Amino acid sequence: MSTTWLDDVFATKKPVIAMLHLAALPGDPAYDSTGGIAAVVRRAREELDELQAGGVDGVMVSNEFSLPYLTKTEPITAITMARIIGELLPAFEVPYGVNVLWDGRASIDLAVATGAKFVREIFTGVYASDFGLWDTNVGEVARHRARVGGADVKLFFNIVPESATYLAARDLAAITRTTVFATLPDAICVSGATAGAPTDAEALKVVKAAAGAVPVFVNTGVRAENVGSQLDIADGAIVGTYFKKDGVFENRADRTRVEELMGEAKKFREQLV
Repeated sequence: MSTTWLDDVFATKKPVIAMLHLAALPGDPAYDSTGGIAAVVRRAREELDELQAGGVDGVMVSNEFSLPYLTKTEPITAITMARIIGELLPAFEVPYGVNVLWDGRASIDLAVATGAKFVREIFTGVYASDFGLWDTNVGEVARHRARVGGADVKLFFNIVPESATYLAARDLAAITRTTVFATLPDAICVSGATAGAPTDAEALKVVKAAAGAVPVFVNTGVRAENVGSQLDIADGAIVGTYFKKDGVFENRADRTRVEELMGEAKKFREQLV
């Protein structure tokens, strides 16, 4: 496996993918039934405009405000996300992916239904998490992906999940090597403890060294001041919280902050030519 698929999808080295965090959806505890889905769509469209105007290389749509998360989502979640993405389709100017937290099968279904190029999820491992005991079945998900025609959907495996601890007594390098060999990820994501939390540079180096030709993305904690040093290790970055107004997770995307980080990312990439 090589990183050429990144070039094909994003047409740039070291792509920066922005998170488009949807407001709470029907069935979620924080859902605003008064504003309804129209309000969710309106906010999503406004934030997509801010992210794309700021120069991001890709966008990943997620139900980030569906807290507390389920490890097997209710059907209404992916169905509503499909409706929202369908309304946004004419506005996408960059490649887009999806993430139905924390449900790999639902994420793949949503990608196939909406034409998304990639998904990010926890596809492997068993964890003790804030959401209970978290078990996965990558073999079942891989077969489901094939059955629904999702072979071209690229899978980002998060092997250091947020809010969870891996139960097996194995080090990060060993987990990376066996994940690559046995489960065939298209990319690997390395995270901090929560959304917006710094990703440990040493952990990122360990995963990069063990991943071989599989691309490695830094998944949380990327900021304008560290994007160059993080991309010096990783093959790309996924950014959510920093792009929000004042860098606050609950706020909306802010074009000024997007431009700031993307300016630094582009300066770093110019050195690679």
